[in-house]
Amino acid sequence: MAAVFDRPSLLQRAIPLLQGFDGPLAFAVFLLACAGLLTMYSSGYDHGARFYDHGRNMLLAGTIMFVVAQIPPQRLMSLAVPLYVVGVGLLVAVAVFGITKKGAKRWLNVGVVIQPSEILKIAMPLMLAWWFQKREGQLRPLDFIVAVLLLALPVGLIVKQPDLGTALLVLAAGLAVIFFAGLSWKLIVPPLVLGLIAVGLVVAFEGMLCADGFRWPILHDYQQQRICTLLDPSKDPLGKGFHIIQGMIAIGSGGVFGKGFMQGTQTHLEFIPERTTDFIFAAYSEEFGLLGNLFLICSFLFLVLRGLAIALEAPSLFSRLLAGAVTMIFFTYAFVNMGMVSGILPVVGVPLPFISYGGTAMVTLGMGLGILMSISKAKRLVQT
Repeated sequence: MAAVFDRPSLLQRAIPLLQGFDGPLAFAVFLLACAGLLTMYSSGYDHGARFYDHGRNMLLAGTIMFVVAQIPPQRLMSLAVPLYVVGVGLLVAVAVFGITKKGAKRWLNVGVVIQPSEILKIAMPLMLAWWFQKREGQLRPLDFIVAVLLLALPVGLIVKQPDLGTALLVLAAGLAVIFFAGLSWKLIVPPLVLGLIAVGLVVAFEGMLCADGFRWPILHDYQQQRICTLLDPSKDPLGKGFHIIQGMIAIGSGGVFGKGFMQGTQTHLEFIPERTTDFIFAAYSEEFGLLGNLFLICSFLFLVLRGLAIALEAPSLFSRLLAGAVTMIFFTYAFVNMGMVSGILPVVGVPLPFISYGGTAMVTLGMGLGILMSISKAKRLVQT
């Protein structure tokens, strides 16, 4: 009889919590975290405690991931509308009385200084997944129009700050939900074609469009300068083109095998600007070369494929849309950062997941991983 009342051991009580972790997904994150710590140790050698802060941020993201992984998808769905409303309300507050730094009004003082746009990276896919879940089986064109409006409101407020990088990430997350919800290709192809035509025209008439004194009506001056710098960074090699030029030099100088850990000359001689944040991929490429880049790309690819597999096997429409959108956030982060450092995309201030320094972005990534873990756990519970 006594055995009936024996209390379970600590390990037995921890097992249900650990079941929320998806093994393959956790392995991909572990590989990326190791690469991030190695790169931060080298590139941040003269940035004080940046390496230790990066490790602390990773532990914080891991804790958030663990907590969110215990929240069932049904509870996450109940948070969608409140989180979206709070996020949009804070964006409006930023527009009215936000804090301006370096010409951008992106922050709000609520006792502590926060950047509300970060909330929308998670709130936006939550909201749209909730919207389509409520209309499952009876989707009409009007439902997609409402979804686009729900997406356009926060994206417009973020662009106004201006913060093109965050706006791009929020837009990508929202468009992923709309696409996975079943948006017709007839509505997808025309904007893509128009976009390709616009890019072709900009490249063809680059000399005229980027001439001194010419202003593009729909872009801020700094956004126009970034596009023109991307097309020809050599026009201002010591100014606006310096970031791209030095990034490409560092990537190319790494060769196939790299210069070796702590041996990057472009990095340690401080030629790479923002070498611990937005341009850390250049520092990584210089020291680990093409083989190191292949490892990093394969790790990100494995993470994205695993996230899409979780989405494909999700037990509900809400979970499927949310997992797909969160996965595309990771893809967009990695693709845009590597693209802008390599000189094929404009510099928009997007960090490289788990590699770049930054506490706010790491918290967002931890929440995204926790959501994927939660959906994976729900799938296993349904199967059993």
